[in-house]
Amino acid sequence: MSITNQEIARILYEIGEYLDMQGVAFKPRAYEKAAETIESLQEETTDIYKRGGLKAVEDIPGVGVSIAEKIEELIKTGRLKYYDGLKKKTPVDLSELTAVEGLGPRKIKLLYQKLGVKNLKDLERVAKTGKISKLEGFGVKSEENILKGIEFVKKSGGRFILGFVMPEIRMIENRLRALRGIKRAEAAGSVRRRKETIGDADILVVIESKPPAFAKATAGKVMDYFVSMPEVVRVFAHGETKSAVKLKNGMDVDVRVLPEESYGAALNYFTGSKDHNIALRQLAVKKRYKLSEYGLFDGKKQIAGRTEEEIYRALGLDYIEPEMREMTGELEAAQKHTLPKLIGYKDLKGDLQVQTKWTDGSNSIEEMAEAAMAKGLEYVAITDHTKRLAMTGGLDDKRIQKQWEEIDGLNDKWQMANRKFRVLKSTECDILKDGSLDLSDEILAKLDVVGVSVHSNFNLSKREQTERVKRAMKNPNVDIIFHPTGRLIQRRESYEVDMGELIKTAKETGTVMEIDAFPDRLDLKDQHIRMCVDLGVKMTIDSDAHAVNHFDVLEFGVAQARRGWAKREDIINAWPLEKMLGFLKKW
Repeated sequence: MSITNQEIARILYEIGEYLDMQGVAFKPRAYEKAAETIESLQEETTDIYKRGGLKAVEDIPGVGVSIAEKIEELIKTGRLKYYDGLKKKTPVDLSELTAVEGLGPRKIKLLYQKLGVKNLKDLERVAKTGKISKLEGFGVKSEENILKGIEFVKKSGGRFILGFVMPEIRMIENRLRALRGIKRAEAAGSVRRRKETIGDADILVVIESKPPAFAKATAGKVMDYFVSMPEVVRVFAHGETKSAVKLKNGMDVDVRVLPEESYGAALNYFTGSKDHNIALRQLAVKKRYKLSEYGLFDGKKQIAGRTEEEIYRALGLDYIEPEMREMTGELEAAQKHTLPKLIGYKDLKGDLQVQTKWTDGSNSIEEMAEAAMAKGLEYVAITDHTKRLAMTGGLDDKRIQKQWEEIDGLNDKWQMANRKFRVLKSTECDILKDGSLDLSDEILAKLDVVGVSVHSNFNLSKREQTERVKRAMKNPNVDIIFHPTGRLIQRRESYEVDMGELIKTAKETGTVMEIDAFPDRLDLKDQHIRMCVDLGVKMTIDSDAHAVNHFDVLEFGVAQARRGWAKREDIINAWPLEKMLGFLKKW
């Protein structure tokens, strides 16, 4: 029996939602926080349990004794009686219905009780007949928004958020690499290009090629092992060199065994993008070559294909990083030798958006700082929410000053111990409807770093929303705009805002634009990052961490930056602390 982090997280989310339906206080948020942590773990919870038992699960941030016991039951049996009981009382498809923006647990319960809505199909049917608008608490506008939300869910369906499924993909890669006779195993496709969402995964495997009998037997063992993994629920194909399966999380995965001499060509072919590949093949034809997944050929002679680098070199191109292969000018730059040196996955020195127990985080300031140090970071900014976000226990002027005392104490302690790490006094200050801010300018002026963000009034017109954020940017105390478009991938569209205008204003005011690395945000989008790079607007890559394990997601923010052609000099938290602080607004 094997259950993935995604399955555990889904069940914990739904328990919280069922409890919210019943009007239970506090517990729903506890389950939600535990689910968020499990979802973003880079190690499977089942492995944590096998290693350390119930106590190790309890030690996961945000997971207490009661929730840990439920996770243990899921790991042992694949089921949870408590969850089954809640579901029996209100038999609705929560994962489908809560994906519709603005449709929370209590509204779902009302729709079930009054109109018999159990799933997305039922919801669309009753919305189109006008029945929802007649219910108390809804109205015509709500019904229109529900129909828009249904279309959004349909549009984003069938894809998986990369950061949430990457641990499972890596687990499969590592298992294959551990098999005898395997030289390489690597995921290609949109996984390797680090797209925000992926449809499936292609894993390419190279085995020892000699002697031939050993190679053939090894390929067969790879295929047998792959299709019999505990996560597999359906086998589509089981061949000698290619197999295809569906996992429990719904994702399709293919594995192909390749000869080493063709590995680079196959990796290039299966990485894509499709348009990039077509352009490469056209370039090969112009040179009277033929490029395929088997190699680059001059007539019948293979002249390249063992590595990707030799293929690009033979075509007169500099090597193009996978994240850039989207036909956005990379081939022209490769021909002219003007490709940027992209920011590296280990280049970040700090994290400028970190939440703690002071508001809606799971850990203390010290625990978050220690976790950041363990990841090799040199500084973090503590950016707890402000009072406008009452549900998080947001900080007012008095409480944030109290927080500063704790930060000063920690910095003094580390300095005395000669530990070169710094916690910065900061905030995620709410931008109010009119563009003013949720803390006084007197307080903001005393912070090391000031981050601001939109958390309400998403339905303003494009002009109003743009002017709102621009007014915040023009405040001399504001350094960073956090998650600038407000989107939640597969859950909420961006609010209407003119990003070109905001990026231009950022340039004029010296405001930094954030790349929020959390897998369901990745906000800025890659095209907006490219706009910032082209205009010279500086950015920061932040985890938006709410628990100690969340620093792991920084890699997805770096990937997003690389997709937008960002270099290390474009990202201020890839700089040493004093240089970074010296760049911020000092009006």
